[in-house]
Amino acid sequence: MTNKILVCKKYQEVMRISTQYRQWLLIFLCVIALIAACTPFLLEKRNQPASPHNAIIFVADGLRPGTVNSTDMPTLSAIQQQGVNFTNTHSLFPTFTTANASAIATGHYLGDTGDFSNVIKVKAPVKSAKNSLVPFLENNAVLKEVNQQFGANYLNETSLLATAKAADFSTAAVGKVGPVLIQDVTQATSTPTIIIDDATGTSTGIPLSPEITTLLTKNSLPLATPKRGENGKSGDKETPGTKVANTIQQQYFADVTTKVILPLFQQRQKPFVLVYWSRDPDGTQHNQGDSLNQLIPGINGATVQAARQNVDKNLAQIQTALQDLGLAATTNIFVTADHGFSTISKESKTSYAASLSYPDVPSGFLPPGFLAIDLAHGLKLSLFDPDHQNHPINPTQGQHPQNAIIGQQPNQPEVIVAANGGSDLIYLPTGNKALANKIVEVLLQQDYVSGLFVDDALGKISGTLPLSAVMLKGTALTPVPSIVVNFRSFDTGCAEPTACGAEVADTTLQQGQGMHGSFSRADTYNIMAAIGPDFKSGYQDLAPVSNADVAPTLAQVLRLKLINKGKLVGRVLSEALIGGETNLKFSTKVLESQTAANGLKTILKYQILDGLRYFDTAGFPGQTLGVEKS
Repeated sequence: MTNKILVCKKYQEVMRISTQYRQWLLIFLCVIALIAACTPFLLEKRNQPASPHNAIIFVADGLRPGTVNSTDMPTLSAIQQQGVNFTNTHSLFPTFTTANASAIATGHYLGDTGDFSNVIKVKAPVKSAKNSLVPFLENNAVLKEVNQQFGANYLNETSLLATAKAADFSTAAVGKVGPVLIQDVTQATSTPTIIIDDATGTSTGIPLSPEITTLLTKNSLPLATPKRGENGKSGDKETPGTKVANTIQQQYFADVTTKVILPLFQQRQKPFVLVYWSRDPDGTQHNQGDSLNQLIPGINGATVQAARQNVDKNLAQIQTALQDLGLAATTNIFVTADHGFSTISKESKTSYAASLSYPDVPSGFLPPGFLAIDLAHGLKLSLFDPDHQNHPINPTQGQHPQNAIIGQQPNQPEVIVAANGGSDLIYLPTGNKALANKIVEVLLQQDYVSGLFVDDALGKISGTLPLSAVMLKGTALTPVPSIVVNFRSFDTGCAEPTACGAEVADTTLQQGQGMHGSFSRADTYNIMAAIGPDFKSGYQDLAPVSNADVAPTLAQVLRLKLINKGKLVGRVLSEALIGGETNLKFSTKVLESQTAANGLKTILKYQILDGLRYFDTAGFPGQTLGVEKS
């Protein structure tokens, strides 16, 4: 009996040890499984910074790639060599500032943002634009009104700055009035993006916070932006424009950025996104007085050279500030230009408008508003000026509009023309297809036209391509143009055609000054480069890239998610990022319209990558720089 009891006790002891062993074994196995599950996450976290990096988008307005060199622009040249040099670059057509500002801000093509050009048709007259239906968007008061007309966000897309702000980043936009506010156009939070532009300190400026006001005063910087001075003078048909760069105003913007905003961001110890929009060389190229009424040197004179040097000086100051503040190692700098640039031509042998005399236009040259004058003449309709209370215009008496309403009565327009420069927008309020065909017929007779794009809703018209071909049809809230008119462009005879492009332009500026907006390769070819902790070093990117790719790329780098309503979205430039694929496949395509009765056809040259179209050039053969005669 005693032996049985001993055996039972021994059995119970063994079972107790076995149970404990099983428990410890189970715990051990659970720990191993947990480690296995967490290891990829832990490794990923180890390879990521504690917080996202910073980003500066530096926009050199109107800077052409062929003008960047180590002598005039050593800072930007060094970024190209040491960081990523994008060599196959594209501005979006129409190649205007606010249009591409909307793409840089949101990552969407213009068919989604609805910012089709600097001057567009809106829903109702804009009070701050003299009650015009076709306001100029480079004005904060105008942008505010237009914004309210379209549900408090006329772009219909959320910008990179707005997304970053919502994620508790510090955000700011500094520089040229118009495109600066477009970077965060809604401003609908208690801690808005810092906005400092030409209008700061005026009735149309975005109010400064007490914090910024105090810091400006502490750094002996004025609370109002200095004017452009001599640089703002464009001259007239007998007086040359400016001979100086925009140094004083831009020095203020550079000082505000480096002495106030960046130190504040560094003090906050939060990631930041800053957009610096340099008016030079654009403003100087428009107004330069080196080439009055002459195509050569055009925008290649000494004054524009000084403007490029001015841009580089500002960029160098920002880089130095980043180093001094200990921010250089954590800040990506993405440099882009909203568009290229060309010299203005005002010559035509076919234009009715050019055959008339005007007090402010050299004899035989195209006046401002020439497209509207020729259309009204061809359609046998009256002409009215929407920018001056719809006042009637009589070109035979030396009068000309800029923008125009065409019809029997100004309050019942049949045609509205938004004059922009290297291209114009035409709106047909009634959607009259017969009238659209008649307008195309008139335009095909003009030697200054080179390429027409017609709203898909108006049907196919020989000699034209649809708006959708150039991604101008999307989810835009603003009225879609019925016809986009591209003007003739050519080179003036230098070794690199895009460096000496010229274009017919519907503008108040003179022949020999500067303009953009066309589908010339001189206008679509813009500078793009990047450097920073997330970008490759010494890498030359041969793949096609555009301004619509900037926001998606930086959003990924900063670990932000852009919420898209439309589908016309740029891509992440993964090949330029550390660890990104390098052998991207892309191809070149050509799209041709049906031939019109007079033999003309619109030809579009573009590239395809990941299903995206990158537009090189378009127009009639031999009448657009980059579209050769067949």
